[in-house]
Amino acid sequence: MGEEDGEEERLTINEGNAMEKKGRKEGLWELASAPMNWIRMLSEEMHWSFVMGVVFVYGINQGLGGGLSRVGTKYYWKDVQKVQPSESQVYSGITSIPWIVKPLWGLLTDVVPIAGYRRRPYFILAGLLGVIAMISLSLNRELPVVFALLFLTLGSTSVAIADVAIDACVAQNSITHPSLAADMISLCGFSSSIGALIGFSISGFLVHLIGPKGVFGVLSIPAGLVFVVGVLFNEPYMPNFIYKEVYQKLLDASKAMLTTLKSPFVWRPCMYMYVSLALSLNIQEGMFYWYTDKKAGPGFSQENIGFMFSIGSVGSLLGVILFQNVLKDHPFRRLLFWTQLLYGISGMLDLMLVLRLNLKFGMPDYFFVVIDEAVSQMINRLKWMPLLVLTSKLCPPGIEGTFFALLMSIDNFGLLTASWGGGFLLHILNVTRTHFDSLWLAVFIRNVLRVVPLVLLFLVPNSDPSSSVLPADMLKTNVDAETAEANNIELAALVENTT
Repeated sequence: MGEEDGEEERLTINEGNAMEKKGRKEGLWELASAPMNWIRMLSEEMHWSFVMGVVFVYGINQGLGGGLSRVGTKYYWKDVQKVQPSESQVYSGITSIPWIVKPLWGLLTDVVPIAGYRRRPYFILAGLLGVIAMISLSLNRELPVVFALLFLTLGSTSVAIADVAIDACVAQNSITHPSLAADMISLCGFSSSIGALIGFSISGFLVHLIGPKGVFGVLSIPAGLVFVVGVLFNEPYMPNFIYKEVYQKLLDASKAMLTTLKSPFVWRPCMYMYVSLALSLNIQEGMFYWYTDKKAGPGFSQENIGFMFSIGSVGSLLGVILFQNVLKDHPFRRLLFWTQLLYGISGMLDLMLVLRLNLKFGMPDYFFVVIDEAVSQMINRLKWMPLLVLTSKLCPPGIEGTFFALLMSIDNFGLLTASWGGGFLLHILNVTRTHFDSLWLAVFIRNVLRVVPLVLLFLVPNSDPSSSVLPADMLKTNVDAETAEANNIELAALVENTT
């Protein structure tokens, strides 16, 4: 009797173990298949071409392509065009100008349909511009600096137009499918982050194998995929559009934006955002030339540079996660105070590196630079996220999208000012391709200027992100649903940067 009971107990235990293993396998399968099921759900709800557009534009064109472009462009100016660091810094600012005029692209995609479509022609145009620009850079052996700058700016224009067009599609679907708005933004952010991580990870190897010009040739593929989006994108046809109304619509939108900008509730935070970005001088080109110099600097290889930037993108992603889970409910003024202060302090890591203090502490250059890049990018993202949230809070109903694009353009103009200011600083300190004696001073001046905006924090509202920044009278709107939908073009930009 005891033996039978023991046998039954063993059978019960074996059955329990088998069920546990089966449940574990099913749990792992559900976890592995969850992303695909999620993407399938979005495709069924909003059409597969929309999901394809987000992945191609955010993930491949901006994310992966952005990583390849950043590293490839740095080596192109340094090794192919052989320009000075200050010149390269100014040129990088010029290529960002298409992002400053994003409201123009947004207004065009909203109120000027082409051949009966509002989005598809702009995807096609963006793809063509990108392919032409990248192939031209790749195939021309001795391209003058002016034409190289022109093609790089044309490529930047291609990415900016595609960005605005897909933002508009995300915003429209957020209106028609409000319950899936968070899923769409998550898809945008996930695609961009993974694409950037892959792009930076392989950028150094590609530059080493095929050179900067070869990388530009590879970049024609993401641009071509944007063209494919324009061909396959599912969009309703709009026949008999009255083009005579375009001017009036543009005029009405411009007047509404100008009236809003005059409000102290809007221009005061805008002033702080511009100054905080403009005074954070960008001297990264000088640092890059020093990174790759074998005599004065560490002499990093292309693979080292690509890996370093990929770790920086991981730090940036950690910053987003930290903000989302810990810091998003803190008041703007307090959060911006600490992030701006930490931003200035983190810059001292660059100063330690340039002065080679890390070697005195027994820390190898590469190890120290990787830590520096991760920490700097994480803090930079923590500083950027509350500014994005504050920007979204400054947009009145009815012109949310277009006005958000305008405010983002002000921020981008601040970044342009920082880039040109950094180039001027490198020039007056005589930081050249081979002379880096004053680079430490440029880093120190940059770090000091980073904390200067703290004296202007009184311009920022002391409310928390869950509260309204605008007064009640500005939150009232008589704009009809169609106009509101047409103007919502930049909601998804909250998950971007990002370059």
